[in-house]
Amino acid sequence: MLPEEGRTRVIIESVTPAVDGGRFPIKRIVGDETTVEAVALTDGHDALSCAVLYRKEDAAEWIEAPMEFLGNDLWQATFRVQELGVYKYTVHGWVDHFKTWARDFAKRVQAGQDIAVDLQIGARLIVEAAQAAPAPDAAALAAFAEALVAGGPEAAQQALSEELAQLMARHGVRKFTAAYARELTIVVDRERARFGAWYELFPRSTAATPGQHGTFRDLEARLPYVASMGFDVLYLPPIHPIGVAFRKGRNNTMTPAPDDPGSPWAIGAAEGGHKSIHPQLGTLDDFRHLLSAAAAHGLEIALDIAFQCSPDHPYVKEHPQWFRQRPDGTIQYAENPPKKYQDIYPFDFETADWRALWEELKSIFEFWIAQGVRIFRVDNPHTKPFAFWEWLIAEVKRAAPDVIFLSEAFTRPAALYGLAKRGFTQSYNYFPWRNTKWELTQYLIELTQTEVKDFCGPNLWPNTPDILTEYLQYGGRPAHIARLVLAATLGPSYGIYGPAFELCDNRPLAPGREEYLDSEKYEIKAWDIHRPDSLRGLIGRVNQIRHENPAFHANHNLRFHDIDNDQLIAFTKSNADRTNEVLVIVNLDSRYRQSGFITLPLEELGLDDHQPFQVHDLLTDARYLWNGPRNYVELDPRHLPAHIFVIRRKARTEQDFDYYL
Repeated sequence: MLPEEGRTRVIIESVTPAVDGGRFPIKRIVGDETTVEAVALTDGHDALSCAVLYRKEDAAEWIEAPMEFLGNDLWQATFRVQELGVYKYTVHGWVDHFKTWARDFAKRVQAGQDIAVDLQIGARLIVEAAQAAPAPDAAALAAFAEALVAGGPEAAQQALSEELAQLMARHGVRKFTAAYARELTIVVDRERARFGAWYELFPRSTAATPGQHGTFRDLEARLPYVASMGFDVLYLPPIHPIGVAFRKGRNNTMTPAPDDPGSPWAIGAAEGGHKSIHPQLGTLDDFRHLLSAAAAHGLEIALDIAFQCSPDHPYVKEHPQWFRQRPDGTIQYAENPPKKYQDIYPFDFETADWRALWEELKSIFEFWIAQGVRIFRVDNPHTKPFAFWEWLIAEVKRAAPDVIFLSEAFTRPAALYGLAKRGFTQSYNYFPWRNTKWELTQYLIELTQTEVKDFCGPNLWPNTPDILTEYLQYGGRPAHIARLVLAATLGPSYGIYGPAFELCDNRPLAPGREEYLDSEKYEIKAWDIHRPDSLRGLIGRVNQIRHENPAFHANHNLRFHDIDNDQLIAFTKSNADRTNEVLVIVNLDSRYRQSGFITLPLEELGLDDHQPFQVHDLLTDARYLWNGPRNYVELDPRHLPAHIFVIRRKARTEQDFDYYL
């Protein structure tokens, strides 16, 4: 069978960035540039031109960005996305007959050949372009055509002028244009999707009187404390009614005391389900008031969405078909053998009534979005169908493109990345368990320097209510500081579960267990947030440094550097124009002082190998004058296990030490 158009001679291949060949979108933030590369070639020796075409998904017209030839059939162009939502982009290529003519014409002129006929050929191409060009470019092209037809000593100069080349690049007739086989997609989010510091707390543990159940009004009184540490997002575990049946007691026991509050993740009771608020927290009006109060303190509220039900959830009676029935007539509760979660019923996504189930679950997001919530942390999304999430997130973001989804997918890499590809804005990841220099370096390179960077937004958490790593257990306060600095500086988004973190709670449930003793998941805690040994001040300083230094706002600009001690890790980050360059060094040994020599690529950092430069520690305000690429560092965990340096280049005026940029 003959092709539809056999005269199309350009081949376009290997367009990047493209996630799984374009099956999934890449992700960007409003204002980001996207650099597209493609392989484009044709038969013979004709010259090509290529362009990236991009548009907002709902826009009728494409915007064109001409591509630059890099050599060896590789082309590149960059464009900027300016609005929230979905963009499309693709690549077109065509045999550029005028460019081919101009290239060969210049060679003939240089060789002193007769060019009379060639001028006529060029003029014909220009006239063809003028017929389709708008005024005044059409008039300018017509004048060039007349000059070529007239010939004479000026004709060759006119034919090879830069002005004519630019006019023809814009208006030259494109015949038999080849288009890349598919239109690729970009999901464009707001800045918070990339950069932000998250703080998790349980509202029920915020009461002024120890032992009492906290309310949203109590939580409002806690907002200045959270804001004082410079956080951007306040994340709340589920705020819904908690089931009574099979309620878990303290430390996850099956024998609760009468006053045990149960796990917030056992959602649903007589008072309602996923669209209701625990009556001891307050009312829906109280929640809306909390959102406004948080915004006044520069905080966004993130809600936990956990698609599971307690046995008391209204869904269990109203829609029993949404749950898996056991042969004995009971409903299958959640299990991760040998662990049993009798207080939780998972949804059965293989139910024949799956369409109604999907729509109802989507309506839960829509309900809270209507109240003003724009950030959601999703519990265990890898235990629900990936197709469901791809559909739901696309549906939600079509109506509310500023919504952010954080995936709690502590699971296999393919599953974690699969959820990110299908729409999750950010992802928890394996950072808590990457502790050695080699582990941290390899994992962060994977997240920031490979194709993963185009679709997965890492959110680095050193602890969660479920995770108290051995590193924190045995390292105590120095380990908490080291992990704080690493999380806050390696990635633009990070979070901590507090007040457990700033108070350095490192008591495990049992030896070898990565769970907190007296976990807040099962009881109301009375935290002494004003303890003098709290890390509150240091956390606030770290977050201030993050906000003031744009180098920390991006994810792709991370570079590790050689330091001759495996207990010390060093890396730099810089902003786009390299006016802000930061260097972080962390002692990974929570017990002993460590020292070594760091080697920096001065030329890459824009530093003169023959001039001293200053490194200013933003944590302590200490300043050091370094010379050359190799310099000594020493960190004592009993004092402070980290440096966060800003690199200051010497100004031209060098009257004294303070003249640094």
